[in-house]
Amino acid sequence: MHALQPKHTKLKNIEVKKLLLKYNINLTQLPKIKMDDPAISKDCVRGDVIKIEREDEEKIQTFYRVVV
Repeated sequence: MHALQPKHTKLKNIEVKKLLLKYNINLTQLPKIKMDDPAISKDCVRGDVIKIEREDEEKIQTFYRVVV
């Protein structure tokens, strides 16, 4: 991983369920990230949810993507 690349973390199934309940959405409503994206790990499969943490002026912004 490059030093400037934001942190990408694969969520566990229970974390995904909590996320979907929190925002009252379906998995298909999350933004997408391709399987061949160099930022995600090789063990990711379609349907996995990736948590992306970006630092922005001393605070961390969190984004979620589903692997397609």
